Amino acid sequence: MVLFNKNRTPKNMRTPYKKIIKDIKTLRIQGAENVALAGLKVLEKAIKLKLSEKEILVTIKDILTSRPTEPMLKNCLNYVLSKPDTIEEIRKIRSHIKESREKIIAFGVQKIPDKSTVYTHCHSSTVTAILKHAKANGKKIEVHNTETRPTLQGRITARELSKAGIPVKHYIDSAARIALKKADIALIGADAITSETKVINKIGSELIAEAAKKLDVPLYCCTNSWKFDPNTIYGKETMIELRPAKEIWSSPPKKVQIFNFAFERVSPELITAIISELGVYRPQLFVSEFKRTYPELL
Repeated sequence: MVLFNKNRTPKNMRTPYKKIIKDIKTLRIQGAENVALAGLKVLEKAIKLKLSEKEILVTIKDILTSRPTEPMLKNCLNYVLSKPDTIEEIRKIRSHIKESREKIIAFGVQKIPDKSTVYTHCHSSTVTAILKHAKANGKKIEVHNTETRPTLQGRITARELSKAGIPVKHYIDSAARIALKKADIALIGADAITSETKVINKIGSELIAEAAKKLDVPLYCCTNSWKFDPNTIYGKETMIELRPAKEIWSSPPKKVQIFNFAFERVSPELITAIISELGVYRPQLFVSEFKRTYPELL
């Protein structure tokens, strides 16, 4: 099935899912896994309403365009739409996401030393889950994290970890190097991974990765492998979302241009390994393992 159509979303689907689309755009629903699950929910509802194939496809278009840098959403939708029993496949994908997360957490916890300081940036539900499980397993850790302007998603991380009883030191973004100096390990999430083994993550991630490399702090990317973007195999670039300028400055001078990139590409040589449900692999080996394990997604 082709996932794009220029028509508008059917009227009987617009009202129930207008809020979901808005929540994705405004980051109320954030994180690649949560966005993918929201997309599957919309698709499931559309099928249960017995909409036509055309109507289902145009409904999906609104979800896909709400966050451009989300290959996991596209992978999930492409996969289930290629199967005869779509509702059953949606159930399987939900189970896969849950089981994958459990594996990633287990691999990630093993990488965190006891009595260590862990650095992280932005908010990754996978990273926070790893850190909370590390504490639950008896490891004594402290977390250094950065606020992640302009939408301050780092505060979500700080709140979650503090609530879990983990000591947190919270830094402004420009103090990331200082935050990293006393870290033993750095963990980041991912929104996409390209065939060139670049990790696309929150803006500031490559700057942080470069500092970690210089300071000899190992940096791991913790992610579901379905965030791999198969379109990059064929020469297409993963789109980097440019968010509204008003998030940074509501009333800038007329001749000042605001660039509010949501993500950036992190070079593979700056990443120690990618931790996914497939295991712990160097970036180059991760891509090879993904292709071997999930040929149906290519």
